[in-house]
Amino acid sequence: MTDTILVVDKLKKYFPTKRGTVKAVDNISFSVATGETMGLVGESGSGKTTTAQCVVGIYPPTDGEIRFKGQAVSKVFGKRPKSLKQEIRIVFQDPGSSLNPKRSIKQILSVPLKVHRVATKKDNLTKIKSLLEMVELPPEYMYKYPRAIGGGEKQMVAIARALATNPSLVLLDEPTSALDVSVQGKIINLLMKLQQDLNLTYLFITHDLSLMRNVASRVAIMYLGKLCEIAPTVEFFQNPTHPYTKMLLSAIPVVSQEEKALKPTKIASRGEIPSPVNVPPGCSFHSRCPEKMDMCAQDDPVMVEIGEGHVTRCHLFAEAKTTAPIA
Repeated sequence: MTDTILVVDKLKKYFPTKRGTVKAVDNISFSVATGETMGLVGESGSGKTTTAQCVVGIYPPTDGEIRFKGQAVSKVFGKRPKSLKQEIRIVFQDPGSSLNPKRSIKQILSVPLKVHRVATKKDNLTKIKSLLEMVELPPEYMYKYPRAIGGGEKQMVAIARALATNPSLVLLDEPTSALDVSVQGKIINLLMKLQQDLNLTYLFITHDLSLMRNVASRVAIMYLGKLCEIAPTVEFFQNPTHPYTKMLLSAIPVVSQEEKALKPTKIASRGEIPSPVNVPPGCSFHSRCPEKMDMCAQDDPVMVEIGEGHVTRCHLFAEAKTTAPIA
């Protein structure tokens, strides 16, 4: 049986505003197995990035629990031990803003090495060279500044910084969305190679479902702070169940008849995403759902298990198996 490295259990993260409370993450549960790539997918504002930021410790959860290697970590916000910060790292979406422009690459990579005492002062230069080579950058890049290198190279430096502490779990927050298409493939190939070489576990945050087909072992869909569906990747693309999932999959562009045949029947996107301050009662997706029923506007559905490792949150499957465990 594969070990579970991360468990997110009934996680909530609310932000009070003058207009009301934003329920950025609202009672979600999932798990990530050691060595796998778990894809967390959703439109902008779905709560996927906030979920990652709670896991890495940027935000304290409003409620719920996060467990890493069996240890509850959500209650120690602001007091996380260095050993935990060393094992859970994040790569942000925009390397242009996540790298200090006034520091050289050498200085940027030296910070985690010094803070976490990964390398002695004597071995610092050797470790930096090793990190740059690991992400396929020449050692002399350590003397450059972020402004002097391209977007893809900046992201490679950001990846090297995340790996400097020898982590076991890396959160990838849209790591390619700010890059040119020509560079995205190189970054993805690098991440997959590093995962194999270093036995890493990824929680991959993205809005690109087509990317998940080739990268993730499992996929979870978020909408307005809630999870809609979780399934193994093959099952997810062959047998999508939630109307929102079908809508997203039917919108993926294809280049061949074979790919077109695999897509769900075209489902037109209806209406706009509601304001996160004023989420509709009942199922949050019912105002856009082509298959809504009267109960959808009143009762919020719960996650149910419809197959091995496949759970969905929709009234269409209310008669399925009992409420699903943490997927």
